[in-house]
Amino acid sequence: MASDATIPTYDVFVGDPIAQLRARKATIISDQTSTTLLSDSATDPFAPHAPGPLDRAVLGFFVVVPLAAVIVALPIAFIYGWVSILDIAMLVVIYAVGVHGITIGYHRLFTHDAFSAGPKMRAFLALAGSLAVEGRVVDWVADHRKHHQFSDADGDPHSPWEYGPGTRGLTRGFIHAHVGWLFTYSGTDTRKYAPDLIADRAIDRISKLWPIIAVISMVVPTAIGYAVDGWAGALQAFFWVTLVRVALVHHMTWSINSVCHVWGKRPFATRDRSANVAWLAPISGGEAWHNYHHADPTSARHGVLPWQMDTSAAIIKVLEKARLVTAVKWPSPERIERKRAKTDAVPVSSQ
Repeated sequence: MASDATIPTYDVFVGDPIAQLRARKATIISDQTSTTLLSDSATDPFAPHAPGPLDRAVLGFFVVVPLAAVIVALPIAFIYGWVSILDIAMLVVIYAVGVHGITIGYHRLFTHDAFSAGPKMRAFLALAGSLAVEGRVVDWVADHRKHHQFSDADGDPHSPWEYGPGTRGLTRGFIHAHVGWLFTYSGTDTRKYAPDLIADRAIDRISKLWPIIAVISMVVPTAIGYAVDGWAGALQAFFWVTLVRVALVHHMTWSINSVCHVWGKRPFATRDRSANVAWLAPISGGEAWHNYHHADPTSARHGVLPWQMDTSAAIIKVLEKARLVTAVKWPSPERIERKRAKTDAVPVSSQ
């Protein structure tokens, strides 16, 4: 177990993220290249750019069409029996791999350095996260680091409090945090917020190949369906394993941005409105224990109380025992208690 001394006392990305990344990973960026990291030139491919018409059209497709598929999925399944065990099996497996690729790879490893991993494991987790169809790992990490720097304040890419309190403000803010920000946000400068990943050739290459990986995650299940039952099987597999799966993954992730910053319990002290939402935890790999995550961002475990299911932490523990990951930042019971808000103490779990 990593000692408390190895875990930063608060949010890693409070203040100047570039200065902190240089301090932690000084070998990544040379003095020569560091002068260009903050460039916002229109010719800089890493600089923020507002979504164009094509970007909005693609986003609209992946928001509306999969959601519509989920709405009609259950009636189709139960009334017409238009689903097979193979469809459900592929949906569950690819959902689980993609979600944990996001929670363990994109989030806890690449964004927060909650543990260390060798090149092969890092590449595997980046590939697994790409199956979730949530974008390039470099962009995802940059957006999330910026979210932590400005959580629920000016500069947060997706705070539900963007338009203030009250029914009207929260309604607009909730829609903004859940999905609206994807259509309006100008993007995060990846050279400022994710220079370590850009400097990692393997991760940067996987990031650039993300569209191909995402398409493969859709084509392979469809091809399997075709092999089993012709075009009818292909259409059925595409419906369940691509449309329904993508909708479930996306809306689960977006709910962390929206639901977990509006409703839920806040047993730990934070500077924002992050909260724990128990019903969302099982399908989110433990990400919905969001209040502790914001209280202690680099912790490898988010569900720190004994009854809080955190499958991502459980998998990290297995990987640690298999020596596939190292330097895991497990919070001690004492550390967890120090993070607690002024409430009665309850038993905690360090691992």
